[in-house]
Amino acid sequence: MQSPIVLISPAMAIGSRYYAPLVDAFERRGWDARALPRRGFEDDLPRASRRADWSYADEIGDLTDAIRAARGEVADRPVMVLGHSLGGQIAAGQALGSADADDRPDLFVGIGTSTPYFRRYPHAGIPVLAAGAMAWPLTVAFGYLPKPAFGGPGARTLMREWGAWAVTGRPPFRVDGRFDVPTLIIKLQADPYAVSAATDDFVDRFCDPELTTRWTYTAKAAGPNGTTDHVRWVRSPEVVVDRIVDFWAQASAKASIGGQVQARFRSP
Repeated sequence: MQSPIVLISPAMAIGSRYYAPLVDAFERRGWDARALPRRGFEDDLPRASRRADWSYADEIGDLTDAIRAARGEVADRPVMVLGHSLGGQIAAGQALGSADADDRPDLFVGIGTSTPYFRRYPHAGIPVLAAGAMAWPLTVAFGYLPKPAFGGPGARTLMREWGAWAVTGRPPFRVDGRFDVPTLIIKLQADPYAVSAATDDFVDRFCDPELTTRWTYTAKAAGPNGTTDHVRWVRSPEVVVDRIVDFWAQASAKASIGGQVQARFRSP
């Protein structure tokens, strides 16, 4: 089976250009990868403002469009969505809310991805609770979430939805079931933004345990040239890409039945 196309869904407040080293690392292994735009953080897209606003649903729609476009390029090529942080949350909302199976990915990789619910964080979750609670008054005052607030400059609707999730624990999208495709969850060691309990919460809510592989990217594995920092791991991603390639090999081997490889992984 041919290798999948990798669609990278960026983290909050990070544009697609930041992921160039990750795209390059995949391409050096002969894979096709592309970083998707993150609204508000691309040179050719408007910044968040009183007039420019969007939501989780809008971001989910963008990911759906990207998956449809990828499916139209090469017949039967699997589509892998790699969600980084917020990008993983958007991927969850997209995959679990799509009625059409062709709109969902064939594989999912989450890196530094968690739920933002404050009760899953240390120090009684007070810093996360405060960030979530401040989203509403700041966006009312400014019409968007300004810097230096977390995620700024952020669209008021998306940041209000994120803030409500942080405070209440309820995601801003429908959750019908769990990922029914091979899933790899990568925990970055000592990641303060996706702590273990919050990552566990994401897995418990959205991932099928029988289809989910978990791996912790440690400082030892990163070596002197890498890092497990929530954002900067992207700059030296070779170890992470190797793990994803191994994950793909294992998933594709399991999909082989009687010597014939299934063209799709997901359930009908």
